[in-house]
Amino acid sequence: MYESYLEIQEKLDTAIHETAYMTLTSLGLTIVLGIIFGLILYVTSEPLLTKNSIIYQAVGFVANMISSIPFLILMIFLLPLSALIVGTKIGSDAVIVPLTIAGTAFLSRLAEASFSDVDKGVIEALISSGASRLHVLFKIVLFEARISLVKNITITAITILGFSAMAGLVGGGGIGDLAYRYGYQRYEQNVMIICIVILIVLVQLIQMLGALIVKLLERRER
Repeated sequence: MYESYLEIQEKLDTAIHETAYMTLTSLGLTIVLGIIFGLILYVTSEPLLTKNSIIYQAVGFVANMISSIPFLILMIFLLPLSALIVGTKIGSDAVIVPLTIAGTAFLSRLAEASFSDVDKGVIEALISSGASRLHVLFKIVLFEARISLVKNITITAITILGFSAMAGLVGGGGIGDLAYRYGYQRYEQNVMIICIVILIVLVQLIQMLGALIVKLLERRER
């Protein structure tokens, strides 16, 4: 019993580390790629900037298509791509690829909405006064949308954490893998409960961190 407890404790530590690694790495990549594609969607839909319906429809279609596929199916489908990029179909590294792709599709639409909320009157006034579109985009749009972006990134982080829990079904490791192999297959209810509690705590921590950053940004505006 004692040895079993130590074994589970060791595996739990490993699972938490793997979940943190998968979530943080894919989230970092998602933030960069999601904001880039969100900007592309915003710019190509905004007449004041560089409206291009063809690019907007193409990028939007890809984002919608990826978002419409359940993550477990998407993860299995993208395993060959993971093998091509990271050299393996199993493990945390392999899961980062589908996590990033799914997260990017999710965040790009949220980022587009954040950018679209920026006052168009300010943009029009700056462009009329001679400001370049790149200046408006990077100095005004991104700046004005920062609070909304933080909120949407927080939502994305929680979503990616949830997706990462499915990684165990394909040998990706993490808390989901521990819950599946020990909590479900071995009928160890205590392990399942511990994994659920850890995921709840992690979600709360992410939510609290996002809310704290938003409050700090709001104070600077006053």
